[in-house]
Amino acid sequence: MPVKLPEERPPGVFLIDKPCGPTSFKIVHYIRKALGIKKVGHSGTLDPFASGLLIVCAGRPATRIISQLMGGDKEYLAILRLGVSTDTQDFTGRIVSERPVPEFERSVIDQCLSRFVGRHYQMPPAYSALKHKGRPLYYYARKGIKIDKPPRLVTINELEIVDSVPPRLRLDAGSDSGPEICIRVRCGKGVYIRTLAADIGEALGCGAHLLALRRTVNGPFNVNEAVDGERLVNADEALTILQGGIKSVEEVLAAFDHETAARPM
Repeated sequence: MPVKLPEERPPGVFLIDKPCGPTSFKIVHYIRKALGIKKVGHSGTLDPFASGLLIVCAGRPATRIISQLMGGDKEYLAILRLGVSTDTQDFTGRIVSERPVPEFERSVIDQCLSRFVGRHYQMPPAYSALKHKGRPLYYYARKGIKIDKPPRLVTINELEIVDSVPPRLRLDAGSDSGPEICIRVRCGKGVYIRTLAADIGEALGCGAHLLALRRTVNGPFNVNEAVDGERLVNADEALTILQGGIKSVEEVLAAFDHETAARPM
């Protein structure tokens, strides 16, 4: 039987470090099962192959603020595999082209990345959860049906090369040994990092796809504050883990308000 949190620790908001593998919905399922609460949701999907910070809201007071939490800036670490383009813009897809990769000077890559900083239009990827007539785009893509959605205006605040790949991200990337770059992205709502990876590859003239992705920041919160999502599988252990990581709705809203006020105009 699911065990509820004690009354003195009411349901609220949880910071979860999602591992590679499970879907964001699966993490929600683990928490719902551990707490015995039906109303549980998250504030921003991570693809199954991605890891990192997932903000999960449990209980009606918390789930009502999900839309407010979605507007926070996010930060990602990503590994781009150069020279190979796929139909999904990540390593899970079918290879559609392979091109040689020159030995780029660092300044060339820096200049390329600088073009993407600021507000610009981004085409939504065919394999995404964006809806068309009530169905996600990936539903049509898997059936070979092309749906043209208009480009969306997005904001990228910071974009730079990371010289040393963090160990966790390297582990997520697996054993691929092709040419690659690691980037750090700080962006607003609605940016598809897969599409950014593909666009950077095209701008460099060699193509690219996303090899690994880790969300490190969501609004005012850092993944270093999160509880280990791998420990949520067992409901009893999950309850203990969650008790140590609960945040109140008031605390979370205050933190997001402070983060929003601190953003540069």
